[in-house]
Amino acid sequence: MNSIRFAAGFSLALLLAACAGVVPRGGPPRTAEPPAAKPVPAKPGERLPPAAPSAETATARGLGVVQGPPVSSLTLEPEKTRLALQAFRTSCPSLVRRTDQSGLTSGADWQVACSAAAGWNDNDAAAFFSSHFETVQVGDGAAHATGYFEPEILGSRQRRAGYQTPIYRRPPDLVDVDLGLFSESLKGKKIRGKVQGSNFVPFEDRAAIEAGALAGRGLELAWAADPVEFFFLQVQGSGRLRLPDGSVMRIGYDSQNGRDYVGIGKLMRDRGLLGPGQSSMQGIMDYLRAHPEEGRAIMQENKSFVFFREINGAGPLGAMALPVVGGVSAAADPKFVPLGAPVYLALDRAEPNGLWVAQDTGGAIKGANRIDTFWGAGPEARAIAGGMSARGSALLLLPKGSYARLMQNNAATQSQP
Repeated sequence: MNSIRFAAGFSLALLLAACAGVVPRGGPPRTAEPPAAKPVPAKPGERLPPAAPSAETATARGLGVVQGPPVSSLTLEPEKTRLALQAFRTSCPSLVRRTDQSGLTSGADWQVACSAAAGWNDNDAAAFFSSHFETVQVGDGAAHATGYFEPEILGSRQRRAGYQTPIYRRPPDLVDVDLGLFSESLKGKKIRGKVQGSNFVPFEDRAAIEAGALAGRGLELAWAADPVEFFFLQVQGSGRLRLPDGSVMRIGYDSQNGRDYVGIGKLMRDRGLLGPGQSSMQGIMDYLRAHPEEGRAIMQENKSFVFFREINGAGPLGAMALPVVGGVSAAADPKFVPLGAPVYLALDRAEPNGLWVAQDTGGAIKGANRIDTFWGAGPEARAIAGGMSARGSALLLLPKGSYARLMQNNAATQSQP
């Protein structure tokens, strides 16, 4: 799932950037940040005793899985399950071809379920999942779910009064390097940077980019009215720009500068800057706006910077290059959840409970049972996602027979001298 051309106006733009969170004079008015949605409590699901992990715990297979309850015993809300079937169906063409980084399945394992999904009645979705899937718990099954949404912020295709924060395209000198091409021990690891002379060096961080490192290169895709809103749009990875004439421009993730992502919410909590009930996105935004100079410095501690492209047609797009759907698509770590696989959540908050389909990834979404739920666009999605933090249990749905094959493969591997 996890976003400056100043020319003669260089000094003015720097001044505006120093006032992060304040819409410049002449810009559209900004209303007060609405509060996060009040959580609806629920009883989290019980977790199973975990399997013994192997020496390599960086994937679901290495961490270990145990067989869970039958899908028919799960609480499957009809509408959510219907949407999950539709999302699974759209994932199938990629799912049957994709290499599963989790080590749990092969593309061929999904073929029977995908063939059945093509002609299955959406109104009988629960029967589909019960007929073709079994559940497994990865590791200890302890799940943490957060939320994301497609934000809509005020923007302009041209720089103008009130729109001074640049939204950049991917720079042509940003280079992705697959380290696995150089060493087997680095297989699966990638870095981003740029070539400087004969050296490969880190790309500029957020502070340098905001200070004008990309100025004069014609990389501006659009301009945002509010630096704080744009910061959080980068965290979300995609969004909509409401243009001055009322039309909408949709933008999506195109790359990132290769710098580590730093969650400023945790940073602010650790420093005692957020009081009780302020740790939601809405509370963080209120603090940044109330302390503009300190807020700008805090945002720059997240050195990661996201680059965008304009999206035409359905969207936003997840990591599978498919449109993600509010209330059913989720981001997960592909080393622990096959992309395109269904996941069942039973958490201490009712809203995210039920079936989700892992169709996205995120820079901060790492590890087993770490799920980022997508809620769509609009005020309700913003209210739910902005304050979402729920804990409980997670079950991964795999094609029937997957667990037995895993156990056979593990036994064969352990018997080898």
